[in-house]
Amino acid sequence: MAMASTPFISLNFPLRPSSSLLSPSNTCFAFPKYPPKRAKISTQPLACSSLDWPPEGYRKNVGICLINSSKKIFAASRLTVIEAWQMPQGGIDEGEDPKVAAIRELREETGICTAQVIAEVPHWVTYDFSPEVRERIKHMGYFLKGQVQKWYLFKFTGKDEEVNLRGDGTEKPEFGEWSWMTAEQIIDHAVDFKKSVYKEVLTVFTPYLQ
Repeated sequence: MAMASTPFISLNFPLRPSSSLLSPSNTCFAFPKYPPKRAKISTQPLACSSLDWPPEGYRKNVGICLINSSKKIFAASRLTVIEAWQMPQGGIDEGEDPKVAAIRELREETGICTAQVIAEVPHWVTYDFSPEVRERIKHMGYFLKGQVQKWYLFKFTGKDEEVNLRGDGTEKPEFGEWSWMTAEQIIDHAVDFKKSVYKEVLTVFTPYLQ
């Protein structure tokens, strides 16, 4: 497993192919140590409706599964919860196309621009926050039940040196360490309330991970 370190100063469904090319950039590294965890949650496909979209209490979000030439998946640990490893994700701005949001979030969170969108999960999936997370974000002024996500598969075509967990400088850093992992490791090291989403998403992307 390739690892790196950063100087820091956060069922089977048909695949929908997609493509979008990004351009290169430079940066730094990070070295992971991730304790294993186990768990569960529930997800459901959602259809977009002008009347009830997004569902009340859920924030529209994109998820990014980034793979390298060895079919390993990018994961990073959050600065706020060191043992919480995850794939990049982020909110969709008002009126923003989800794919555009995914490209932007990847750049903002990891500094990566050299990547290509090669597939997407054809439906939206949801997850509920844990009670602890709901309470924490409530104190920040966000009264949310969870997130509804559109997931994209990206292929990384650059070099590891491009990864910069300080991102592109437009947002506050979210991650402290990163690593390339297998699908099993991604699920094993995810927080409990994201495990079911990760299992579903990675099942959809399985043809690209073999």
